Amino acid sequence: MSSRKIPGMLYIFVSFTPWIIYWVLCSAGYELGILLSLLFSAVLVVFQALKKEYSLMDVVSLTYFSIAAMTTFIQGSSIFVEKDGTLGYFTLFLMAAFSLVIRKPFTLQVSKRDYPKIYWNTKPFLLVNTLITGVWATIFLVNTIVYLIIANPFSTILSNILVVSGIVFSILFPLKAPAYCASKEFKKYDWKVETKKGVHRGEQNYDVIVVGSGIGGLTCGALLAKGGFRVLVLEYHYQVGGYCSSFIRKGFVFNTGVEDVSGLWEKGPVNYLLQQLGLRKEDLFVKNTVSYIYRNNRVEASNLREFIERLSQMFPREENNIRRFFNEAKEAYIECYKEADIYGVPLPAWLIVKVFGEKKLLEYPKEHPHFYDWMNKTYKEKLDEFFTDPDLKTFLCGLLGYIGTKPEETLASSALTAAVSYYLHGGYFPKGSAQNYANTLKEVIEEHGGTVLVKHKVDKIIVENKEVKGVVSHNKVFKAPIVVANANAKTVFLELIEEKHLGRKYVEYIKSLKMSPSCFMVFLGVDMDLSQYPTLLKNLDEGYEIVINSNADSSLAPPGKASLTIITGANYYDFPERGTPEYLEKKMKTAQLLIKKAEKLIPGLSKHIVVLDAATPKTFERYTLMPEGAIYSFDQSIKTKRPYFKSPVKGLYLASASTFPGGGIEAVTIAGIICAHDICDWKL
Repeated sequence: MSSRKIPGMLYIFVSFTPWIIYWVLCSAGYELGILLSLLFSAVLVVFQALKKEYSLMDVVSLTYFSIAAMTTFIQGSSIFVEKDGTLGYFTLFLMAAFSLVIRKPFTLQVSKRDYPKIYWNTKPFLLVNTLITGVWATIFLVNTIVYLIIANPFSTILSNILVVSGIVFSILFPLKAPAYCASKEFKKYDWKVETKKGVHRGEQNYDVIVVGSGIGGLTCGALLAKGGFRVLVLEYHYQVGGYCSSFIRKGFVFNTGVEDVSGLWEKGPVNYLLQQLGLRKEDLFVKNTVSYIYRNNRVEASNLREFIERLSQMFPREENNIRRFFNEAKEAYIECYKEADIYGVPLPAWLIVKVFGEKKLLEYPKEHPHFYDWMNKTYKEKLDEFFTDPDLKTFLCGLLGYIGTKPEETLASSALTAAVSYYLHGGYFPKGSAQNYANTLKEVIEEHGGTVLVKHKVDKIIVENKEVKGVVSHNKVFKAPIVVANANAKTVFLELIEEKHLGRKYVEYIKSLKMSPSCFMVFLGVDMDLSQYPTLLKNLDEGYEIVINSNADSSLAPPGKASLTIITGANYYDFPERGTPEYLEKKMKTAQLLIKKAEKLIPGLSKHIVVLDAATPKTFERYTLMPEGAIYSFDQSIKTKRPYFKSPVKGLYLASASTFPGGGIEAVTIAGIICAHDICDWKL
């Protein structure tokens, strides 16, 4: 877009210029006003004709003044001079009303000057222009009546005041309305706690208490501790990490879920966190090798270029579309992280308004045209836009397991950042185990004066006058003006806080939130050399994945042996109560079924098992206190609106998969970074 183009809503003033000339001169009795207005309108329309971009108001103006000129100078009538206000405003009213009836508000063409094409058919854009056009229709009608019942000069003064008001409204409303709509609900929770780092001294007095030690909580705690806050982390389990943890059986190391971490590219949030903490990516992560099994084909590639070539070989008729899709996906992904240089993370609309201001939100579609398009479509719609081959579309939905949703219920932007991003930049395995990464963040907290206590389940969050005061754990009171809950929102708001501090409506909302799917895992230590396989084997045909942990890091298994995990989706309610014979039987049958499936990819696997263990959704619930053992906290489809990271209780934050942007290591890292920034008033 040319930088010399007149801003859209300001262009309304240009469109009004012939009318101003007309009303000023004709009200003084000068017929010349009609000719000058006709000339000005003609110039505007000619320029539009050259660009093939017509404004309804300018076309109507040219038509009106052409008729007025013929009536006045050919037929000798003075009606267009004597009734200039009444006829002019009534004509404009009919124009505005007609545009609303046909659902093409006349300000649309004007507004399009300021926005990329992808924004033109979105609901917010149409709604804003419908309201603006409605205001103008009202102004035009009122001015028609004014000229009918009020004499000059008062009719001229009043009508001009209304027109100027309309122009001001047209300029300000597009700026204010999106910001208001995006942030009006969040502002209810956007309290501020005045904190002074390091002033809360004493054995049980802290600046910030973090409840739970998943990656979201550890991220927030590490950043705050490094920033000088006195931080306390309380963890229910005997080790930190939540889902990002590990265990050892006979020298074999197994992760409890984390095997493919995104967000480690140049502008990735995990990479940002490591840089802020003075840690090296190379010391903590190793890039995964991956093989996708689909329709009995193996798809392997070490980078995006190879991946596109392999897909093009499988689907030759879609080759051009495949390249277009990934080119656009790459552009959209870069745009998503455009502001990452400032705060390290992408921000939702309501935080863009808070942090960058209203104008930034207004300009967002222009500055992020590709990503904005992904934000306003489902993943299915995006795939349908590029491809016709159903097998290819199914293949590109293969990583939606990282979200736990169906393509028709998944925002394309969510699929982009949580699934498609792996095709763009690859995923990483935590070197030395997932536990090593969690422990590293714990050590950062402790090195900067923070305290991490395991086996310390929080029983209550203390609230007085709707302000957090601390927590109770092991019958001890730990005080702090800020509490960061790194736990599921249902646990926090339904078990740790009394309803009177939250309100019935908020509690019912939390209760209504649906949990995400869970999974079933089989952990195998085998006396086999599996180094010829990639780290990840994703069987899209049968819906399971094999992670050969020791291929990413050989220290995770004894020499000559291998540590691997088989993962598949699972329903919490399919498993009986833990400890019952029925539960153990179901658990072993499911494990044996998965092993049998895995043998199709790794022949002879069952004959070399040294260690066998398994985890059900109820296992995850037991060790993480996550309701239903959900792996992404709440359902991540378009049906679910996650809670804000700030709660109705002043000083109580959420930094977990319960809040924006959702589940996964990269996502909870974003949540932790956002929380830390807000505690520091976005001056971290």
